[in-house]
Amino acid sequence: MSPQDDRPATPATDGDAPLSRREAKEAARKDEVRLENAAETAGGELPPPAVPATGLGGGPAPESTLLQRIMTGNALVAFLSVVLSLVLGGLLIAVTDENVARASSYFFSRPQDTLAAAWTAASGAYIALFQGAVFNVQGETFARMIYPLTQTLTVATPLICAGLGVALAFRAGLFNIGAQGQILIGATFAGWVGFTLHLPAGIHLLLVVLAGMIGGAIWAGIVGVLKARTGAHEVILTIMFNYIAVNLVLYFLSTPAFQRPGSTNPISPQLDATALYPPLLGAGFRLHWGFVVAVLATFFVAWLLNRSTVGFELRAIGANPSAARTAGISVSKGYILAMAIAGALAGLAGVAQVSGTEKVLTSGVAASFGFDAITVALLGRSTPWGTFAAGILFGAFRAGGVTMQASTGTSIDIVLVVQSLIVLFIAAPPLVRALFRLPAPGASRTGKGGSTTRTPASTGAAA
Repeated sequence: MSPQDDRPATPATDGDAPLSRREAKEAARKDEVRLENAAETAGGELPPPAVPATGLGGGPAPESTLLQRIMTGNALVAFLSVVLSLVLGGLLIAVTDENVARASSYFFSRPQDTLAAAWTAASGAYIALFQGAVFNVQGETFARMIYPLTQTLTVATPLICAGLGVALAFRAGLFNIGAQGQILIGATFAGWVGFTLHLPAGIHLLLVVLAGMIGGAIWAGIVGVLKARTGAHEVILTIMFNYIAVNLVLYFLSTPAFQRPGSTNPISPQLDATALYPPLLGAGFRLHWGFVVAVLATFFVAWLLNRSTVGFELRAIGANPSAARTAGISVSKGYILAMAIAGALAGLAGVAQVSGTEKVLTSGVAASFGFDAITVALLGRSTPWGTFAAGILFGAFRAGGVTMQASTGTSIDIVLVVQSLIVLFIAAPPLVRALFRLPAPGASRTGKGGSTTRTPASTGAAA
């Protein structure tokens, strides 16, 4: 025993001999154990540990189970947002249906007629939506049965590509709402290469794809440079660039270099056959190889964000630019690079339109894909494969909405209402969790023995 251990640690009381430092520690430890046992036998509750339960040993904590991760995850909130939007959309369909209005006039005498008419209206509209977007059971051949699914994938192709660009910018902390203009400029570059140059198959299409990506990257890269060098807000910049792109394309289509010879309409010549995406399933379908390019783009973005140094830097900038700058990451370079890659992805959407679906360049070649891409990225939680799934869902809405209107007379605007409701609920996760009584991330839950445990997100954050 060292001399320090022999020194008195506490004053003597009641005539006892002074305690050494080691004896004082042993006594304090015994008192702590005695207090814990007293609290447990009295049904008390000890305060939670300051570190995650997984760091205390003894196996994983109850909150780390698969069910708990699902219940508190963002994927379930997104799914329930879609379900809730469909339910509210069904109610809107029922309210605006003529048969429901007729039956509601005698609701109090025969309420079942009103309820049956409401169910018939809502279910009939959604069945028509499904048959127009996924599978038509009334098709004479298997090709006609799966034709709606191919239409969904065709419409989803530009949504996926543009949505990936918006999602990538989101992850870097940039609110890129200029995908509409980037699609137009990418389509303009791709279209000019497609109908001006006459090259062999394969090489021509490759140059068309590269031209579209370069056009979108340049258009978005300018925004990145202005953001990095001057501090201008990217929202204002991208909005203005959308208007510039629309009017620029309209001007180009009125010049001899772009306007179809012998036509006064703002439309370009037909792209060469060697500059078009080949059909993916044959000439009887509109689905083209642009969808495969969209799948490859999703793999690329997933690898870039999750497996590459560049992706790590972009995510770090998006999480905290000041901390990223302190760590030696060039925030200005990250902004420029993120916008350039986002624009290149949006340019792929323009290529899918001009070289796959439309085969000509017009001022409306981008339709509203650039604005819908923002919704797709939000629904996909700015993740590559979430954006991919959201793009297919919105492609189904677009493809099936026409069939729904033609078959049941339901206005196609109902689809827009459902899409808007999805955005509303995605933007308010606490509302969805409250409606479905889901536990919030990091919420406390009761473990075995009545003790309270917390998720790692709420305890031991510093550890």
